[in-house]
Amino acid sequence: QVQLVESGGGLVQPGGSLRLSCAASGFTFSRAVMSWHRQVPGKERELTAVIGSTDTNYADSVKGRFTISRDNARSTVYLQMNSLKPEDTAVYYCKARYDRGSLEVWGQGTLVTVSS
Repeated sequence: QVQLVESGGGLVQPGGSLRLSCAASGFTFSRAVMSWHRQVPGKERELTAVIGSTDTNYADSVKGRFTISRDNARSTVYLQMNSLKPEDTAVYYCKARYDRGSLEVWGQGTLVTVSS
């Protein structure tokens, strides 16, 4: 069964850090392009960070604060979020594009709230 399961969301104060995890199963993880997206109610889901085999790319709003990484042995992708701001509050979703990009799957999302 193809599946992505996110974890690590929660409440954090401004300036704090969180690390999100996304555990994958059911496809060849090492060949998949993995990404994190976020969505605020009433707004479109937006790409936050993406990682290929080694290359990474980030939205301008998170460059220098967020780091995406992957552990192919554990079939897991991470999003390390530092210097969090209230505007980072959103539901964060993990996505995989696999089978040479012909298929994709989303996780269920994890809520990150940045507030004092």
